[in-house]
Amino acid sequence: MNDLSCMIQGCPGKVYAPAGTQNVCKEHFLSYLTWRRRKGPQMFTTYAGMSMEQRDPIAAEWAKTIRVEEVPTTSSEKS
Repeated sequence: MNDLSCMIQGCPGKVYAPAGTQNVCKEHFLSYLTWRRRKGPQMFTTYAGMSMEQRDPIAAEWAKTIRVEEVPTTSSEKS
């Protein structure tokens, strides 16, 4: 059975989209898209032609750029 949680350690977000053979929440998916866009327009064309297994190293490279402070929390602050 697949592990249906965000690939970013400590992220409680619900699965939104694939990142290679793993999954990410919506917030991290948007971060992933932004990171890929900053890599250049050729990244989207190359990425689209890759299999899910071939995408794993790219997703792993992006995951290394995520800081612990960026992990979203599901608890809301009430003041």
